[in-house]
Amino acid sequence: MPIRVGLTGGIGSGKSMVARIFENLGIPVYYADAAAKRLQQTDPALKTLIVRHFGEDAYVDDELNRQYIAKLVFADPHKLDLLNSLVHPATLKDAEQWLNAQSTHYAIKEAALIFESGSHRDLDFVIGVFAPESLRISRVMQRDHVSAEEVVRRMKRQVSDRIKSRLCDFVIHNDETQLVIPQVLKVHETLLNTTLPGRS
Repeated sequence: MPIRVGLTGGIGSGKSMVARIFENLGIPVYYADAAAKRLQQTDPALKTLIVRHFGEDAYVDDELNRQYIAKLVFADPHKLDLLNSLVHPATLKDAEQWLNAQSTHYAIKEAALIFESGSHRDLDFVIGVFAPESLRISRVMQRDHVSAEEVVRRMKRQVSDRIKSRLCDFVIHNDETQLVIPQVLKVHETLLNTTLPGRS
């Protein structure tokens, strides 16, 4: 079983870009957000729960009605928390199966809410990707075509960088003043040279 490494970072930090660098180094990456979307389409038990809590309109022709769900959860934070509480256990189980199937020295689970969800407890190490808030806001505004206020609202749902940086085992700065690839290579070498009892 490989060493289990989490990769996290606030919205706009660039964690997906960092994940792709690790993939280019031959390290498999589990993308929790993409998996959650897939499971809402394919996991029968999860689909049943979503219909039970959000109504028959949650699916149209067996496809998740994303527009309907988005309208509900963005209007009501409690409904967003409810949806996350349904999807999270299914994603955790899926990630566990995926991690156990990997044969590399270490494997990465990329997720925005590793600490918020408590999934860091099932990981051996966590890498955090960090960038100044102003830079993160401008990145997300350009990427998602949303206002600064909307970006800040999303940020408030995540643990602050100040707290998160203390919880991470490795820190990568994606602030446009430091090269990212050398930082990733350093973490990669450290992990390759790390052995844990009972791991490959």
